[in-house]
Amino acid sequence: MTEATLFLPGLSPVGGKTITATFDGGTLSSNGGVLILREIEKKLGLATVLSRHIPDDRDGTRITHSYSDMTRARMFAIASGHEDCDDLDVLRSDPALKMACGRLPVSGTDLMSQPTLSRLENAPFWRQLARMGLELIDLFCARFERVPRCIVLDIDDTDDAVHGQQQLALFNTHAGGYCFQPIKIFEATTGRPVLSLLRPGKRPSGEEVEQILRHVIGRIRRNWPAVEIMVRGDSHFATPEVMDLLEEKRCGYIFGLSTNTRLIEIGRPWSEDVATCRALSKTQKMRRFFQTSYAAASWSKPRKVVARVEASEQGSDVRFIVTNLPGRAKVLYEKVYCARGRMENLIKDMKLYTRSDRTSCHRWEANQFRLFLHMGAYWLLHELAVRIQELKTRIKMALPSSYPHVQALTALATSIAALAP
Repeated sequence: MTEATLFLPGLSPVGGKTITATFDGGTLSSNGGVLILREIEKKLGLATVLSRHIPDDRDGTRITHSYSDMTRARMFAIASGHEDCDDLDVLRSDPALKMACGRLPVSGTDLMSQPTLSRLENAPFWRQLARMGLELIDLFCARFERVPRCIVLDIDDTDDAVHGQQQLALFNTHAGGYCFQPIKIFEATTGRPVLSLLRPGKRPSGEEVEQILRHVIGRIRRNWPAVEIMVRGDSHFATPEVMDLLEEKRCGYIFGLSTNTRLIEIGRPWSEDVATCRALSKTQKMRRFFQTSYAAASWSKPRKVVARVEASEQGSDVRFIVTNLPGRAKVLYEKVYCARGRMENLIKDMKLYTRSDRTSCHRWEANQFRLFLHMGAYWLLHELAVRIQELKTRIKMALPSSYPHVQALTALATSIAALAP
């Protein structure tokens, strides 16, 4: 009997028996987890947020895929590890992905192809993108069960390498090539994304950061008028425009502060004092903290500056931060400022797990929309994430309180455990 089914050639025998592998397994999928992401997306409404502002001038009688369906499929694919637009050319018939998008696994219409998705990505212009960004901030606020007393916004930028003649691409010596330099804002306590903004591959100016924070803080305060906001960032965010804005908006801030001749002069006696104490105590390393009032020539007024002075056998090192927060210098530096290091890990997570650096379109608007799609995929993964804590006698896994299939997952784990030897 002749088999018409394709087979996989070249498999070596095992135990003297040949292996025949044919592609006749039926309706199978390796993306079953996307059905859980579907439930999370329905609760968040991400596809609606990202698609309802896109102008749709298509002929309604000939539309097969709505913008919300395309947005949903794209986010599900990204969250499942298929970050490239043309991955949907292969996955458009995947039964699990079709079900996640509300289509029957076999008889339902196949999903959209790469050219259709590319037209979607190029559809929005800057006004629609601005509305999407503001609504994503609204989504961030809506995910809290109750209005928090205080939130901490960590702001940073990151390099995003480009490969071609793309709008906003600039040569950046630090990145070692042409790149974008998008700005990311995360909320420190929850790790939730607030903003992912595409921008040219250069260091942001004080005026630019001030405008970004003005819109972000204004939108958050529109949802929570009385919330206390603290902003953290490294030294290139410590500009007069940013600090003046945050003081105007009654926000706390703590930023790194680049050294200059005057700060080196201020810190010299502290360095000498710590180096002397270390030598007398014969310790390998000694760290001390100091604070003073300081005003750069471009600042509108003096501000509190904290210095971390460290002495070792290799010499002394001084680093500065500027803040309007009350408290002891040691606590402000070690407990408050240094905690912003987690922000870099959140950016790495977004790049690693959603491949958010796949910004290969020519138009900057299309690449910004892609950033929002990857941000949406990150939201899906974040809501599904598990927190793992190693304790002294056990390891604790904390699944999300809002997980939609608690009973089903518990029953499945129970059944598997019962089959164990």
